[in-house]
Amino acid sequence: MTVPRFSRLLALVPLLAACTVTHKQYDPTNELSRAKVLPGLTVLMTDSIGLIRGKRVGVIANQTSIDERRRSIVDLLSADSRARQAGVTLAAVFAPEHGIRGTEDRTDLPDYVDPKTGVRIYSLYRAATTAPPDSVVRQLDAIVFDLQDIGTRTWTYVGAMVYAMRSAARHGKPFIVLDRPNPLTGFYSEGPMLDSALANADTATPGRPARAYALHPMPLRHGLTMGEMALYYNQELAIGADLHVVPMKGWSRDLWFDRTGLPWVKPSPAIVSIQSALLYPSLVAFERTRLSVGRGTDAPFQRFGAPWMKVKEVLDLLAERPIRGVKFQADTFVPVSPTDGKYDGQRVPGIRMLITNRNQVQPSRIGANVLWALARTSLDSLRIDTLGFDLRFGDPGMRRALVRGEDPDALIDRELASVFAFRDRARVHFLYR
Repeated sequence: MTVPRFSRLLALVPLLAACTVTHKQYDPTNELSRAKVLPGLTVLMTDSIGLIRGKRVGVIANQTSIDERRRSIVDLLSADSRARQAGVTLAAVFAPEHGIRGTEDRTDLPDYVDPKTGVRIYSLYRAATTAPPDSVVRQLDAIVFDLQDIGTRTWTYVGAMVYAMRSAARHGKPFIVLDRPNPLTGFYSEGPMLDSALANADTATPGRPARAYALHPMPLRHGLTMGEMALYYNQELAIGADLHVVPMKGWSRDLWFDRTGLPWVKPSPAIVSIQSALLYPSLVAFERTRLSVGRGTDAPFQRFGAPWMKVKEVLDLLAERPIRGVKFQADTFVPVSPTDGKYDGQRVPGIRMLITNRNQVQPSRIGANVLWALARTSLDSLRIDTLGFDLRFGDPGMRRALVRGEDPDALIDRELASVFAFRDRARVHFLYR
C-alpha cells in the first residue's frame, strides 16, 4: 500500500480525557479559526494524478464527492483537462446507500445511465449494501473511492468500501481512497464496542446477510477518517488490497468540519447538519424501537419522542445525570412523511437535545442515559427490537443492564479500556496529527 507525499503514518501518544480516548491535548483556539483543507480529491487532481494515469477507472461516489469548489468527482474525471491529459477514462460509477445524489431513503435502488456523461451508474444498495459487480470490476484498471463518513460505526458507506476493497483485491485492481474529514474530529473515540459475536465484515452469503453497518469490533464513535479506516480494515481483515490512500492537505485531528473551509453537503437525507451528525450515534439504535428520532422534521437525531413518552419524568431523570455538553428541553414535533413511518402527521410529545459544548458531548453516554430513563418510565411501550438495537448500539450486555436500571455512566466508563485498546491498534494508521 502507498500514501502520497503529503502525509506519513504517524504514531501518536495516547491520552485519556473524560472517559473518552484521545491522542493529543485539545486546543480551544482552533475553534476560533477556519482552516484551509483540501480533500483527497483535490490532491489527486493536483498532485497524484499518476495513480490513475492512462487507466479505466470506476468511482464509488455520491453528492459528497466534491472538491472545495463543489466540483464533483464525476465531472472532474470525465471532463477536466487534467484528467484528459492524463488519459483517464471514467468507465463506471458506483452509488452507495441513498443513491448518487443522496436523496433516496429506500432499498433496491436501480442502475441507470448518467445523461450528462453517458457513464453507467451501478447501485451498491439493493436489499442491503453490496460489492461492485465482478463483471464490471474485471473491465476496470482501478477503483477510486470518495465518500464522506460521519465518524460513527454504523455508517454503511464504510461497508461499501470494505466490500469494494475485497473485490478489488480478488481481481488484482488498485484501490484508491480519496480522504475526507471526520466531521466529528479525529480527536475522540468513545462508546460501546461492537460485540464480536454480532460483527460481520463479509459480503452477503446464503443464510448470512451482510451487515455493512456492523462490520467489526469498533467504538460507536471511532475517531478515524475514511482513509485511516481503509488502512485499518485492510490490515485487520487481511483483505490484501493494493491500497493507495490520497490524504487531505491541511486537516488536523481536532478540526470540526465547519472549521475546515469545505462546503457541507448532507451525507444522507437525515444528517442535515453537523449537529445531527454529532447526536446521530446517541439515537441511531432507537431506530429499532417505537421511539421517533425526529425523522420527518427539520432536526432529525436532535430530538426524540413518542405519543406514549412521559416527557416530564424522562426530563427529571436526565436532569439528575452528569451529562455534559448538552441540555434537554421539552419539545413537541410533527413528523411529515417520516421515512421510518413513525407517527406521520401526529403531534408528538418529545425532548430536544441542544448542544452547549460540542467538545464535551459524548453521544454514547447520552444514548445510554436515554435508554435508562425510558426503561424506567415506559419500557413496555418502547418495544425494543433487541437484535436490531444491539447491532447499532453494539453491546447486548450493556443494553440489558440499562434496562435493568444499572447506572448508565458506570456502564459507559467500563468501556474505556476496550476503547483505549482499539485506539492503540488504530493509531499506527493515523495520517494526521
